[in-house]
Amino acid sequence: MTEQQYLNKALASLHNGQWFGWKKDWTGEHRMSYENIIVHDSSITKPSEAEVNAKIQELKDAEQAAIDKKASGKQKLKDLGLDDDEIKALIG
Repeated sequence: MTEQQYLNKALASLHNGQWFGWKKDWTGEHRMSYENIIVHDSSITKPSEAEVNAKIQELKDAEQAAIDKKASGKQKLKDLGLDDDEIKALIG
């Protein structure tokens, strides 16, 4: 996932609905960047950059944990005597 995709996913997870968007006349290297966030819902304040970065890190950590658990599960199946084809048939 790209940094812009992580940013979009992090923002989307902070509140329900389409509460944010991106400036049309954007600044910086990427349109989808913290500095170009606009808030569409007046009841919501723009989260701090630190809050957004913490959410991005949380998403990255969860993604890595899932990858690690899958690898660990496959190894445990191998330790039980299953071969790669059997494991693939079970979990893909």
